[in-house]
Amino acid sequence: MGRRIAINTGGGDAPGLNAVIRAVALSALNRGWEVLGIRRGYEGLLDQEPGGLITLDREAVRGIGHLGGTILGTTNRGDPFHYPVEENGKMVPGDISPKIIERFRSLGLDALVALGGDGSMTLARKMIERGLPQVVGVPKTIDNDLKGTNVTFGFATAVETTTEALDRLHSTAQAHERVMVVEVMGRHAGWIALHAGIAGGADVILLPEIPFSFERVCEKVRARYLAKRNFAIVVVSEGAQEEGGEAIYKMGKDAYKEHAVLGGVGERLGRRIEAQTGCETRTVVLGHLQRGGSPVSFDRLLAQRLGCAAVRFLADGKASGLVAQVGGEIRLVPLEDVVGGTRGVEPTSDTVQTGRDIGICFGDEPAGTFLKQFEAATKPA
Repeated sequence: MGRRIAINTGGGDAPGLNAVIRAVALSALNRGWEVLGIRRGYEGLLDQEPGGLITLDREAVRGIGHLGGTILGTTNRGDPFHYPVEENGKMVPGDISPKIIERFRSLGLDALVALGGDGSMTLARKMIERGLPQVVGVPKTIDNDLKGTNVTFGFATAVETTTEALDRLHSTAQAHERVMVVEVMGRHAGWIALHAGIAGGADVILLPEIPFSFERVCEKVRARYLAKRNFAIVVVSEGAQEEGGEAIYKMGKDAYKEHAVLGGVGERLGRRIEAQTGCETRTVVLGHLQRGGSPVSFDRLLAQRLGCAAVRFLADGKASGLVAQVGGEIRLVPLEDVVGGTRGVEPTSDTVQTGRDIGICFGDEPAGTFLKQFEAATKPA
């Protein structure tokens, strides 16, 4: 039986969104279904003027699989339960979910394919509780921190972009004999910093999951300069924090934002390294460079696998849930297992241990670790 479904994208953008949109649309169209795209999260359902909704026919999704961004647009300020509404001449957060659901039903839509991370899946679950017929989520975040799945699309591209940046920074750091501190995205999960830091030959990697000692970071830098390796690459995740300290925010939460904005740890760390060690230090914040550009092949393939699986689960009459890669296979995970908290790096994982084995500093080593390594390396045979 023909069905009518919708797709939306919420939260921060990630490479691979367009590949999912194309896969969902083509897979549904090949079953004789109709597909609508909702602009800017749920906001397109509120638009009275044309443009809030897009008919996703074959022409609309032609040639978009390799493109970054999203043809539907996205927003991290579109929470229907805390949406800006005017009250007594002032803008205050209000609940517009009944309007969203009423419009969804009036369009004759049977189900929603929601592309997003933890925030988007939390909203999807709440919308189901309020009466939205069915939602199948597709895990999207460069941070790779969504529960219920091994990997999210967009992560591999962000790691590749970050690794390429580290490769370039190596040459300028070596030429000027500087310490380069590179702040990367990830919120409260250190996946990007860990994977790109090891792949890109970082000397120090600081993660939110491992509170760091500033003294250990400086010890590692000094050990490199003693060994005449007169430069160092320090990769710090934006949510990393010093022992006994707190994460640093450049913008706090307000009524309309899903998340506070982390940022500033790299600049603070760089100033302190230079003051403590005397080594000239520069700071680079990669920021939204990690979100942009075309997805790498891994993300393109994963995005299409997830998009087609979402339609298959809808066709099979499955309940709402998240399509996720678990152990290499695509499964439908209950939304209850996804929302509420994030998936961080396990400090005892083999990837972290790999970094430690090759001499990378994570900021929690015993005092003297890196000076002892230097002494051992320079001891006459």
